[in-house]
Amino acid sequence: MQGKNVLISPIKIYALGGLGEVGKNTYCIESENDLIILDAGVKFPEDDLVGVDYVIPNYSHLKDNQQKIRALFITHGHEDHIGGIPFLVKTVKIPVIYAPKLAAALIKQKLEDQKIKEKIKIVEYDSDSVITAGEFKVSFIRVTHSIPDSFGICVDTKEGRIVDTGDFKIDLTPVGPDIEIHKMSRIGVEGVDLLLADSTNAEKDGWTPSEKNVLDSINEIFDKANGRLIISTFSSNISRIQQIVDCTIKHNRKIVIVGRSMVNTVEIALKFGYIKIPSSMIRDIDTMSDLKDSETVILCTGSQGEPMAALSRIANGTFKGLRIIPGDTVVFSSSPIPGNGVSIQRVVNQLTRAGADVITSSVFVDIHSSGHPSRQELRMNLKLYNPKYFMPAHGEYHMLKLHGDIARQLGIPRENIFILGNGDTLLLKNHKVVDGDRIPAEDVYIDGYDINGVSTAVIRDRKILQDDGMVSVMLVIDSKASKLMCPPKVITVGFVSYGKYEDHLTRHASMHVQEALQELFSSKKVTFNDIKNTCRSVVSKYYFRKTQRNPMIIPLVMNKVN
Repeated sequence: MQGKNVLISPIKIYALGGLGEVGKNTYCIESENDLIILDAGVKFPEDDLVGVDYVIPNYSHLKDNQQKIRALFITHGHEDHIGGIPFLVKTVKIPVIYAPKLAAALIKQKLEDQKIKEKIKIVEYDSDSVITAGEFKVSFIRVTHSIPDSFGICVDTKEGRIVDTGDFKIDLTPVGPDIEIHKMSRIGVEGVDLLLADSTNAEKDGWTPSEKNVLDSINEIFDKANGRLIISTFSSNISRIQQIVDCTIKHNRKIVIVGRSMVNTVEIALKFGYIKIPSSMIRDIDTMSDLKDSETVILCTGSQGEPMAALSRIANGTFKGLRIIPGDTVVFSSSPIPGNGVSIQRVVNQLTRAGADVITSSVFVDIHSSGHPSRQELRMNLKLYNPKYFMPAHGEYHMLKLHGDIARQLGIPRENIFILGNGDTLLLKNHKVVDGDRIPAEDVYIDGYDINGVSTAVIRDRKILQDDGMVSVMLVIDSKASKLMCPPKVITVGFVSYGKYEDHLTRHASMHVQEALQELFSSKKVTFNDIKNTCRSVVSKYYFRKTQRNPMIIPLVMNKVN
């Protein structure tokens, strides 16, 4: 009977990242014997995650089931779909990575940059590929997005068919190959049991504008700019970069490419023919001074206000050889990722103070077209695939909920729509889908490249230090005599300054600690933990009462040695 149950076990579908958030997309399809992963993304931290470089999924479930992993399939080359690969391959053994040509090249570069010594097998696929991974048969649907070589993925299992759209929009006048609507329709006619679909623009009505619509706005900016043009966009937005290059050529300017990721991506795109730039058009920073301001275009990263990206460093004057001068026009040719608005505005203000004319996307100047589907495209996508069951993916919770509402309006029953979080599982069995159990899927915070991550407790401590500072209490005691050798010394670090009153606070805090410890010593035989806990309690209560702050309290106890 046990063996029979194994044979008819359901297929598990779950996300380790990408649900309830924009970023770290990582979806898994698992049977009793086989497991495949669709994408392995990273999320960049918001400002409140102090000292964190990346946020990745918890890979513990994959580690526990490593013997079942057959392959990692990549839909396209954006960071929120490939950025987690270096951390994933350090944690579990991935037998093979299947990726489109451009994504494969970007992954190889990423592994090389991060000095991954283990040889990782990377195999390119295209629209005609059909790959067997364990018991799963995987095929691909070309889609339009803001990076070439973007695909949806169709997975046929013994229990039913699953389709993941990847990131897409239905662009009927794309810069590059058309979306394969005919293939989407055919797959839908054949039957889709469960559809996972991009939800990022679910709150936007109508259709996402075509990438070609942006060209007129970029040309208009070139026409009006008399000085240097500094244009910031995603390094992976190959179509946008080509449009900027075309406008540069049309207006007889030269282009200077800055920012490590921008330089690397452009080099790879040039190598494979995704971008075409005459070599005579490219200049570097060292020879830029030979050009007139009216002949210069600077293409850089940093459109999301990232502190270490090229544009932020140009704005604050720390980019070697390049500073803002009055007359510069700075263009943000991308829309803000949710959570990045504050960082972007900070950079905009720095640029404006330095004398630049800053242009961001607005209803008056359309300098960005999203790579994600708005409501009409979501409706068309659902009509084409016509799934029995639907799981909105890739989006914050309200985006997933709105996408689910769209599906319900199109006739998919409410009970067949699953609004899930990372770690929730669905079970597909005999073409029916039901809820399953949860698996570990909390965030892992990466500081540098340490795969072990930073614990939530460390993040909490950093937040306290950022907001409320630290108070150190230094004690010298004689543990044998159970007495203080001198009054406690209280020092504040990163704490709000109260001028002369600050001395009053530290002096009175010291007196309160001394009184509490003398009482403690007289009452019983005490341990070092008792002493530290008393310090924390007394100082914490005193400073909160006086300042309404909760600084981190660190007692330092030195014991007299006889």
